[in-house]
Amino acid sequence: MRTIIIGFLCGTFFFVGPLAGLSQEKETRGQQIASHSQKAAEALQANRPDLAASEFRAILALDPNNVDAHGNLGAVLFFQGAYSEAVPELKAALKLRPGLWKTQALLGIGEKRIGKIAEARRDLEKAFPNVSEPKIRTQTGMELIELYSSTGELEKAATVVGTLRRLEPTDGTILYTAYRVYSDLADESLLSLSVVDPNSARMHQAMAHELAKRGNTAEAIENYRSALKLDPQLPGIHFELAEMLNTLGTSASTQEAESEYKAALLANPRDEQSERRLGDIALQANDLQKAEEHYSRALELQPNDPDANVGLAKVCMSRNDTQKAEVLLRHALDLDPTNATAHYRLGTVYRQTGRTADAKRELEDYQKYRKMKEKLRDVYRDLHREPVKDENDDPSSAN
Repeated sequence: MRTIIIGFLCGTFFFVGPLAGLSQEKETRGQQIASHSQKAAEALQANRPDLAASEFRAILALDPNNVDAHGNLGAVLFFQGAYSEAVPELKAALKLRPGLWKTQALLGIGEKRIGKIAEARRDLEKAFPNVSEPKIRTQTGMELIELYSSTGELEKAATVVGTLRRLEPTDGTILYTAYRVYSDLADESLLSLSVVDPNSARMHQAMAHELAKRGNTAEAIENYRSALKLDPQLPGIHFELAEMLNTLGTSASTQEAESEYKAALLANPRDEQSERRLGDIALQANDLQKAEEHYSRALELQPNDPDANVGLAKVCMSRNDTQKAEVLLRHALDLDPTNATAHYRLGTVYRQTGRTADAKRELEDYQKYRKMKEKLRDVYRDLHREPVKDENDDPSSAN
């Protein structure tokens, strides 16, 4: 706590000293302020915030407009949990010197703690985009998310949590909060859609999404087909239906999926994902010419698709073009270092070209990331959600 409080404002506890020409009375007051500042700093170093608070109050008795004393007293009281006492001091500091964003953040949090919700929201909204100290900014954002969620303003909550995720992408608390906000927003949107347009193509499409997440593939496909009948031009519907059909793994479903991917490309010639999937299907059928055409077109549309790079590399390996395959696989791993199949295939290239040590390293990476993906699949199963199968997950496929 003392680390946060010491120097909390941009000023300092220590009075620089009297200027030449000041009266003896002013010089004495300045010395007293310096003495109290010194004692406050020592008290905080000794983890005695109660003594520090007394020293800050003594400074304010000498100089009621001392910004640092107001701000640091407010910070001390805040971190002691004395929010009702902290709020007036933090307000006083801001009135004297607007733009103290950490102070404004603490003020907003303190106001929220004592039930002054409107004031808290105003101060937190001002502070959040401006405060730079990571821990305080994170806490400010979390407080805002709670306020927005309590009033059903989920879009605003989602905006804040998105900012926090960019700042702290591996923070478990932020990730959980994001999950809750996005889930609530999805549920609210689905409920609203069911009220305003219950028999629409979009409603069937949304239901298909939900059913697919729960692993109910047959009903998901049925809803996608219903959506397609209602609106054959619905954006994305052909690709989404094809993805579901592709999980079934039968000859008939693969053939139908291929037709849907082609329909998706007719609707949107720049649909890179459909091009890549058609490449996967052609490669499974050992049609290297078609596979190369589709993967190459996919990479024209999106050069930084790791899976399209891996797919074209498989074609090159089938033609013994290990040099081009290596370039494609290395690029795929630059884009996605966790791509297990890229590691496997690159290891194969290295083994074929006599680079034994490199091949061993890639095989170890393949095994590591393969196990990681298997654990993720277990998590999905525990959540009763089955992810769409990616053919590139299986290095033995499409040989």
